[in-house]
Amino acid sequence: MSNSNNKVALVTGATSGIGFEVAKRLGTDGFHVVLNGIEDAVGAEKVQELEAAGISAEYAGFDVTDEAAVNASVEAIGSKHGKIDVVVNNAGGLGGRSRFEEMTTEFYRKVMALNLDSTFFVSRAAIPFLKKGDHPTIINYTSNAGWNAGGPGAGIYGTSKAGVHAITRALAKDLAEYGIRVNAVSPGTIDTPFHAQIKATKPEVFASWKNNIMLGRLGQPEEVASVVSFLSSPDAAFITAETIQIGGGQALGI
Repeated sequence: MSNSNNKVALVTGATSGIGFEVAKRLGTDGFHVVLNGIEDAVGAEKVQELEAAGISAEYAGFDVTDEAAVNASVEAIGSKHGKIDVVVNNAGGLGGRSRFEEMTTEFYRKVMALNLDSTFFVSRAAIPFLKKGDHPTIINYTSNAGWNAGGPGAGIYGTSKAGVHAITRALAKDLAEYGIRVNAVSPGTIDTPFHAQIKATKPEVFASWKNNIMLGRLGQPEEVASVVSFLSSPDAAFITAETIQIGGGQALGI
């Protein structure tokens, strides 16, 4: 399903977890949503699920760390619809854990690529099409780790997310003259499949996480999606270069 009159939103890493809830919410808001992922069969299923709910959606399979694939795919999406209104750089992740002394350059580059290169590649490719959009906006994902440098072995993840925090503000400066807003969300501990393994194997550890959150519970993916929805809307027309913490007060510590 595609409708060139619709607002068009590209959501990377949108076939599960927070990304899928964001795509669903933007679809409910009236966007035609383009779900990016690397598992084509899952992507096709998720598009069917959205269409069954009356949402206009399509799947775009590409690796956000592959510059050539990003350029070709975003160009195809933008050309097909004549514009892109919203880009949500949701793809990213921990990529594993490693202390610096034994960290391989390969691991370093993998984590930086997953979180920072992906944001740069997708944003850069989308800018010509965002210029043609209505209330165009880019929404990136950072993390508490971008401020506190992450837990044991997650130091390069924190470093990459600090880069996302900075590039969000840099893009906002760079694109303000075109009316393109750029913001970031910083999800705290959200109850998604991302944490499924520890939930299953160490339920007491999983349960203890809420003790570090002022509101006393984990977040839900829909609670991230609602903030992305707001930032994507004209209601947020005067907000740019901001990072919104969605963590129940976790960033302050208790």
